[in-house]
Amino acid sequence: MTSRRSGGRGLLAGHVLAWLYALLLLLPLYYLLTTSLKDNLEVFAHPFSLPENWLFGNFARAWDLASLGPALGNSVLITAGAEAITLALAFPAAYGLARSGGRTAAVMEKIFGLGFLIPAFAALVPTVLLAIQLEMFQTQAFLILFLPATALPLSVILLTQFLRTIPAELEESAMMDGAGRWTVLLRIYLPLSAPGVVTVVILNFLGFWNEYLFSLVILGPDPGLRTVQVALPSLISATMVQYGILASACLITLAPVYAVYVALQRRMENALVEGAVKS
Repeated sequence: MTSRRSGGRGLLAGHVLAWLYALLLLLPLYYLLTTSLKDNLEVFAHPFSLPENWLFGNFARAWDLASLGPALGNSVLITAGAEAITLALAFPAAYGLARSGGRTAAVMEKIFGLGFLIPAFAALVPTVLLAIQLEMFQTQAFLILFLPATALPLSVILLTQFLRTIPAELEESAMMDGAGRWTVLLRIYLPLSAPGVVTVVILNFLGFWNEYLFSLVILGPDPGLRTVQVALPSLISATMVQYGILASACLITLAPVYAVYVALQRRMENALVEGAVKS
């Protein structure tokens, strides 16, 4: 009886903490949403109350002043291109590491892990010099080719762990039936590791979409090339810090992130659960 009571109390405490954590996550979103519909006077006078005058025009002003249409298109192009290249390189590399034994594979995996030790700003100057040398400075193509290099260490290591959970007997059986390496990779390993691939896609999407430093330096402030993260700060000077318009622009740029997460969250949750069960 005592164990049941203690278990019930622990479950209740867990629910309370979970709801408190959810509330902490929702408060910034609520503040951002209400701020986007106010003017500066109301933002400072009643920061957490609902708007008295719902200024939906803030979204249209933010869209026009920051040229968010072209910026969103550029971000989608760069993010999608970088995602495709990252998966095309990381998945075969992870397959090779997962199915290779010996010291060489262990050393290669550690080399990929060393990528976490290199801070982004340390590679900024060499990256700019490389772009100039290749005559690709201020081009989106260079950024699409460069961003996968920043995501490969994490992508390869995560995918390697997922691929190692797939029984090698499946590969051996398929190859005995005449399947080649690429057939095994695409028709066996890719479907079975879909939760891991989705996890990598979401993590890389967040990194690519929110990338600011290299986008600013490589692409510059040109409205025809810049991404949404570079376009947002332009509202500070354009509107003399109209916080409602700035919050509206932030919500517009967050919309694709939430859409991607909502579309893929089930597979990512399955990946986390499967990993916990296998562990």
